[in-house]
Amino acid sequence: MRRFAARNPYLALASVWIAAALALTLLVPLLARHPSKPAAAPPPAAVVDSAAAPQAAASTLAVSVYLTNEKRVASVPIEAYVRGVVAAEMPIDFELEALKAQALAARTYIVRRMAAGDHSNMPVKEAWVTDTVTHQAYVTDEQLRKQWPDEETYRRNMEKVNRATSETEGQILLYGGEPIDATFFSTSNGYTENSEDYWSVYIPYLRSVPSPWDRQLSPKFTTTVTMKVADFAAKLGLRASAAAGAAAAGTTVLEQTAGHRIKRLSIAGTRFTGRDVREKLGLASAQFSWKAKNGQVEITSTGYGHGVGMSQWGANGMAKEGKTAEQIATYYYTGISIGPDDPFVQRIAGG
Repeated sequence: MRRFAARNPYLALASVWIAAALALTLLVPLLARHPSKPAAAPPPAAVVDSAAAPQAAASTLAVSVYLTNEKRVASVPIEAYVRGVVAAEMPIDFELEALKAQALAARTYIVRRMAAGDHSNMPVKEAWVTDTVTHQAYVTDEQLRKQWPDEETYRRNMEKVNRATSETEGQILLYGGEPIDATFFSTSNGYTENSEDYWSVYIPYLRSVPSPWDRQLSPKFTTTVTMKVADFAAKLGLRASAAAGAAAAGTTVLEQTAGHRIKRLSIAGTRFTGRDVREKLGLASAQFSWKAKNGQVEITSTGYGHGVGMSQWGANGMAKEGKTAEQIATYYYTGISIGPDDPFVQRIAGG
């Protein structure tokens, strides 16, 4: 071929033009089928299932959300739903990696719920979740524009929320190949809680771990409430005179949990769990103490929330130290991996 072309330059030139035209003809449809876009870096291989890379394509799954104040159901694409949860559940000034960890937990929660066909605690049967903390707090774009009325602030904040969502897109937290119960809360008392110490159910990935960052960072690390002795007694179902004596004597703790919260205590001869007292008195945490003062009971709690799963302020502390979202998630949820939501989205679609 090369020798023939050397003897006949016109034929050689024609061959070049024909080859170029043929290459262009083949290339155009390929470009049309595969438009270029920046590739998202997958999470570190050490914590990601092998099936998770490359990152899963954007899901078409829609989430039916009951908007409580408007009393209507909105159908929201899952990634838009995750954005609304991240914006509602975590302060926008948190580190990006903490927001990404929240996105992983939020996406896992809704995928698990829908895959299990779980409509529990719903005021209407047409929706999967409410926009309240009964499920996950969620805000619409309209609400965010009211929250951030300055256009530049709105743009900057949404850019951060969008990054947290897009950089974890299609990824969920798994244990034994199934989505985990990705519980989270605001502030630890220095430790997270074993699941069975709060809900009486052993869950292998919800184990107590130290969370020292909360003490330095969270404004909710300690909270104090004051109530009349009569109210204290009524809420606990005790006689006022007995409650007054118990309040004066202080807290009588019988047993602590692995997370350094109150497991069991005695008040005026009656035994309670720490969770019972927390919920009956409306306390921030199940680690608390009290003292009587001028006919009232002053109760101080350490930590904010049930304490099981990921501490949000702890996650922000880890992110400030340079930890990634994957490292944060695998720290607070023991023994999990991170993988694509595709199989579960398909399960949901299949009914």
